[in-house]
Amino acid sequence: MFSTNTSLKEVHLEKLFLTDHDIEILVYGLMYNNTLEVLNLSCNQIGDYGIECLSEYLGKGPPLKKLMIHHNHIGNTGARMPRNKATEETDKLTRIAIVNSDKCKPKRCRQECKKSCPVVRMGKLCIEVTPNDKIAVISEELCIGCGICVKKCPFEAITIINLPSNLEKDTTHRYSQNSFKLHRLPIPRPGEVLGLVGTNGIGKSTALKILAGKQKPNLGRYVSPPDWSEILNHFRGSELQNYFTKILEDDLKALIKPQYVDQIPRAVKGTVQQLLDKKDERDNQSEICDLLDLQQIRDRSIEDLSGGELQRFACAMVCIQAGDIFMFDEPSSYLDVKQRLKAAITIRSLIQPDKFIIVVEHDLSVLDYLSDFICCLYGVPGAYGVVTMPFSVREGINIFLDGFVPTENLRFRDESLVFKVAESATEEEVKRMNHYEYPSMTKTMGQFKLTVNQGQFTDSEILVLLGENGTGKTTFIRMLAGNLPADEGSDELPHLNISYKPQKISPKSTGIVRQLLHEKIRDAYVHPQFITDVMKPLKIDDIMDQEVQNLSGGELQRVAMALCLGKPADVYLIDEPSAYLDSEQRLVAAKVIKRFILHAKKTGFVVEHDFIMATYLADRVIVFEGIPSIDTTANTPQSLLAGMNRFLELLGITFRRDPNNFRPRINKNNSVKDVEQKRAGQYFFLED
Repeated sequence: MFSTNTSLKEVHLEKLFLTDHDIEILVYGLMYNNTLEVLNLSCNQIGDYGIECLSEYLGKGPPLKKLMIHHNHIGNTGARMPRNKATEETDKLTRIAIVNSDKCKPKRCRQECKKSCPVVRMGKLCIEVTPNDKIAVISEELCIGCGICVKKCPFEAITIINLPSNLEKDTTHRYSQNSFKLHRLPIPRPGEVLGLVGTNGIGKSTALKILAGKQKPNLGRYVSPPDWSEILNHFRGSELQNYFTKILEDDLKALIKPQYVDQIPRAVKGTVQQLLDKKDERDNQSEICDLLDLQQIRDRSIEDLSGGELQRFACAMVCIQAGDIFMFDEPSSYLDVKQRLKAAITIRSLIQPDKFIIVVEHDLSVLDYLSDFICCLYGVPGAYGVVTMPFSVREGINIFLDGFVPTENLRFRDESLVFKVAESATEEEVKRMNHYEYPSMTKTMGQFKLTVNQGQFTDSEILVLLGENGTGKTTFIRMLAGNLPADEGSDELPHLNISYKPQKISPKSTGIVRQLLHEKIRDAYVHPQFITDVMKPLKIDDIMDQEVQNLSGGELQRVAMALCLGKPADVYLIDEPSAYLDSEQRLVAAKVIKRFILHAKKTGFVVEHDFIMATYLADRVIVFEGIPSIDTTANTPQSLLAGMNRFLELLGITFRRDPNNFRPRINKNNSVKDVEQKRAGQYFFLED
């Protein structure tokens, strides 16, 4: 196939697929050639073994003046981009090299990335690293995307991603070399609510900072950032040009409701009333406090507020100030279903023809209810994020769930996310072996009284607990778990092994995640079935070597879920598994819980406020009703349809189902569909 001519100066090879055998023959033929200066390979795919052969040749063979590898997919680590023949531009790939500063430890390795890099072996400084450096530096211009460094790095700190080059001119911001990169920006419109949907670490908070004028976009030039005239020139012809011009002229005042409301008490001190009075610029304080149920807590100090109360207080602080841009970063976390809808109504009450409102939200049913149009963000978390053009609400959320952007002909997720309630196993499919009963119980705690009606449950089923905050869901779970003795009736509780994931997760472990799993669930976390059902979908492997104390809220939640499901038990009690997780992780977590309960033939009790997750998980539901924090009742378990109807009737809202992917959608109050369903008494539609 190849000549062993020792005077060959250039080799050009073009083939659709270069097999490992082809590369072996090529390398064998070139080994005897001492005059080769240019090697040009053009193909669609090269295998991992072929890459190793080429790398070995480049290390041992004569130095080349020019090495060119044009490819669409190289090795098993390269990112695969769909080919679009309509535009030549999309076929040219540009590369992003990401080095994780937390994982990269040059002092503790042998610089394997540098030693194995084919480009470095040719004498070019593609990877620069010494034992004294804090982090390796990879040149994206010289990198050929072979992916060898990704495999050789002992700490898995390197990610190499191929991108279509037409995104390169759309770069909005990059923090530093080998770090996160944001492409494009959401386009807000006055008088409408813009919703942002995307996974964690994909650039939503960065986009909010830029749109609020708190961060100057550097268009990817972190060494010599451009001035504002150049930035405005970059956005010319789009709505963002006028938007940034107004921000520069100080015509627009931006107000942001922060994502982490639990950190508010560290920043401010005083009572709720004092802090609201300081910022009341629109004379609408009492109206907003009524909408958000803040009247009862006005005299309380900020440090004494719960998570849900802090969230409502933070939303109120933004709503009472005079501003032009209102931004809400995850306004529904810590809130129950009723409070989420009230928060949504409050945010929509801010709409005026000249005001911009932007909301980042992971509860898709609330985002659907709240927004007028939506921008999706896709990419690789922590590496790069791309903002799509604006879509209508229904279309935008469906695009996010499908994992395919039709306007760009691009698939960003392998599988689409669909919620059919039919996925819950029917009575015929699952042979239920064990039936348990719990007695009628009462529990009084101070002024609060909970009455539990008698109920029964079986294995292979999930019971979802539905109710407002303060109705005793966590109290009921703790009574079942035996952590809290009931006033009467607890003697008849079935004696079962119980695994409990609490609502608030406070890590006490000082070691890494691997040590924690080894201590708590030694047998489960290495079991192949558990790895397939729980560890892989929750991506626990990615955080195995991180300190437990340094984990983010979402990472802690995933570890807590793995620990709970890994403990051998008859009943699994899971309190708010969706807290801190993004939309995609919530759906993954729901599937993990459902699959595990069915495979292990156990029972699950789940407290959940995310409506989409609750409907996906529930086989039956227990509805809590009454006056929160005073006197409440836990009803007997009911079927999904009857229970949801009862719960939604208490809230006064109705749901319909999306015909495409069956997700529940809230009907606008007093809309035709809403009035029709309320009249018929069908608050929740199982099937259209």
